[in-house]
Amino acid sequence: MLIGALWLLTVHIGLAEAAPPGLYVREGVLMHAGAPFRGIGVNYFDCFARHLKDPADTSYEQGFRELRERGIPFVRFMAAGFWPAEMKLYRENPEEYFRRMDSVVRAAERIGVGLIPSLFWTLSTVPDLVGEPTSAWGDPKSKTHAWMRKYTSEVVKRYLRSPVIWGWEFGNEYNLAADLPNAKDHRPPVWPTLGTPSKRSEKDEMTHTMFRTALREFGKEVRKHDPDRIIVSGNSIPRPTAWHQQKELSWTKDSPAQFTEMLLGDNPDPLDTLCIHVYAPEDAERLATAAAASRRAGKPLFIGEFGVEGPRTAESERKLADMLEQVQKLRIPFAALWVFDFAHQDKDWNVRHDNERAYQLEAIAEANKRLNAR
Repeated sequence: MLIGALWLLTVHIGLAEAAPPGLYVREGVLMHAGAPFRGIGVNYFDCFARHLKDPADTSYEQGFRELRERGIPFVRFMAAGFWPAEMKLYRENPEEYFRRMDSVVRAAERIGVGLIPSLFWTLSTVPDLVGEPTSAWGDPKSKTHAWMRKYTSEVVKRYLRSPVIWGWEFGNEYNLAADLPNAKDHRPPVWPTLGTPSKRSEKDEMTHTMFRTALREFGKEVRKHDPDRIIVSGNSIPRPTAWHQQKELSWTKDSPAQFTEMLLGDNPDPLDTLCIHVYAPEDAERLATAAAASRRAGKPLFIGEFGVEGPRTAESERKLADMLEQVQKLRIPFAALWVFDFAHQDKDWNVRHDNERAYQLEAIAEANKRLNAR
C-alpha cells in the first residue's frame, strides 16, 4: 500500500513538473500545474502603471502579500500605459521601461501571485501612437498591427519562462464600442496633452469585424512564442443588442441564440477562452447561457470583471454573495473582482484590506476555499 501511494505521489509530482506554466486548456478544461483549476482573483488595475509613473512606488509588493495571505491566487492588470503619453518611457528607453515591469513580475514570483497582463487596455492608444485612426485595428497590414505585434512579441518572449504569468490578454472591452448606432457620439476621447490627436472622425468608429481581426492577429502573435498559456480577449459580455447592432445598427434586443453567436464570434480562434465582464442584473441573467456556450465550444469562461459598487450594505453583501454562488453553481472556472487597491475609484469601487469594502476580499477568500474543497 505504501509503495503504491509513493508511486502515485511520484507520478503526480512528475505531471506537475511537466505541465506548462500558467493557465492552459486541455480538452476544454482550464488547467494549472497539471490539474483542473477553479479560482477567483482580483483586478489590480494599476499595480504596474503606478510603478511606471513613479519607480519609487513599490506598493504593489504589499498588495500582492495581502492577496496571497487571503488565498487569492491571481490578478489581472494593465500591462502598458493607459494614454499614449504614458508610453513615452517605452519609446525612449525601453530597457528602463521593462526594468520596471520586471520589478512587478519578480515581486509576484517571490510572493506567489499569478498575473494576467492586459497588453492593450485602451482602444485608441496604439493607433494614436502610430498616427492612425482606431479603424486601423481592422487592417493586419497597418502600422497599428505592426506596433501590436512588436510589443506583444517583446512582452511574451521576456516573460515566457515566468511561472506567475498565467495568461495573455489583448485589451479591455473593445466589443462595447463596436457597431454603435450612435457611434459618432462615442468616439475615443480627445486629449492632445496626453498624446491623442486633436480631433476624431468616422474612421475612429469601431466595428465587430475590426476588433475581431485584431484579436485573431494578437492570438497568432502570442502563439508564435507561447504554445500553451491561455489567450483572453478582455471583452465585456456582449451588449443585449450586439447582434442587431452588427447586422442593422439597431438597438433591437437579441435572442439567446443571437447572444451566443456574438459571444463566440467576439472570442475567435486562436483565443482559447471566452471572456465577459458582468455587472448589471441583465448580464447576470445571461450567465447560464454563456456558461453553456463555453462548455459546447470547449473554451473556459472567464468573468474578467465583476463587482459591487458603493458602501457596504446588506444589499451589496447579498449581490456579491449571489454572484459568487453563480460562479460556483455554474462551474465557471475563473473570475476576477473589480477592483483592488485602485485609489482613482476610492469612492465607489476600490476594495482594500482597510476600507469598508474589505468584506469583498474576505468573501472571495471564502469562495476560493469552497472551490478548492470541491
